[in-house]
Amino acid sequence: MAVSTSSLTRGAAKRWAFIFRWQGKLKEMGLGGVSAVTLADARELAADARKVVAAGRNPIEERKAASAAKAQTLTFGVFSSSLIDDIEGGFRNAKHRQQWRNTLTTYAAKLTSLPVGSVTTAHVLEALQPIWLTKPETASRVRGRIERVLDAAKAKGLRSGENPARWRGHLDKLLPRQQRKAQEHHAVLPYDQVPAFVAELRAREAVSALMLEFVILTASRTGEVIGARWPEVDAKAKVWIVPADRMKAGKEHRVPLGPRALEILEIVEVLRTKGDYIFPAARKGHPMSNMAMLKLMQSRMERPDVTVHGFRSSCRDWAGECTTFPREVAEAALAHTVRNAVEQAYRRGDALEKRRQLLLAWESFIELGSA
Repeated sequence: MAVSTSSLTRGAAKRWAFIFRWQGKLKEMGLGGVSAVTLADARELAADARKVVAAGRNPIEERKAASAAKAQTLTFGVFSSSLIDDIEGGFRNAKHRQQWRNTLTTYAAKLTSLPVGSVTTAHVLEALQPIWLTKPETASRVRGRIERVLDAAKAKGLRSGENPARWRGHLDKLLPRQQRKAQEHHAVLPYDQVPAFVAELRAREAVSALMLEFVILTASRTGEVIGARWPEVDAKAKVWIVPADRMKAGKEHRVPLGPRALEILEIVEVLRTKGDYIFPAARKGHPMSNMAMLKLMQSRMERPDVTVHGFRSSCRDWAGECTTFPREVAEAALAHTVRNAVEQAYRRGDALEKRRQLLLAWESFIELGSA
């Protein structure tokens, strides 16, 4: 019986392999990719496999058996948690990472204690059916996440066969068609009522009130303001630069700051803690939650009819009905993604100064109405 040393295969993805003769035929057992396994580690793995062959056993079959045994002890819950740890660096933000964990923990709870190699179509259906028609969007996301977890388990040799969470040609034949819900829009305060709302807001001595006013003045998304940090602000240039990883479109966005927006920053800077968050929570090192603004509006101001995100639409409606600013400037001010190829080619820059004039006019509109 001849046994070779570790060798490096050629090709686009180079990997180490142990080549040996078994029952008169040459066999090749992969030892891992060059980027993940060092030469020393490959030699050690080959030495272990050589001992198995010398004992009259097939190392490939033994590894398969070991993987199958591991699949029977490694649960879906433990494996999915480990997978999220590995891939979360590619998620857009902390909220997305938490959604992955929360949805699998909540809606795939019946899979949690099952061996990841033993999850079947029946198990997946048991998890999805209770929410498939009542929470269609959530259910679809849960199905996709279960599918990815099981695909990853198969890639690691912990499963075999088809993925029981696969949609096309599988679950689409077993689950009922979901009814499309009419698109739900955020409750919007008419723009002519915004000045009075801001006036009431300024009468309240709370950081959450300052934060909400900053959201309104800059026409920014809630998450962008929640995650705002002091190093992003250039007070001299009167610009707040939101990094790409916090923007919905994945592109850096410069937000021009008017006099009142800068005044708010001066006020909260006095309260600055050791952390970098502009609007910090009581717990050090954490930003204020969006729930602080919701609680302020719904409980203290008794305005359950208004949403934070809706103020972006208030600004956009005002720009369209009360000003002569071009449409593309108004859209750029709200950092909307441009889908029209002609408009995209036209707007090669970010129209910072034009957007500055628009937001200054928006701030003046609010100031005059709230005075």
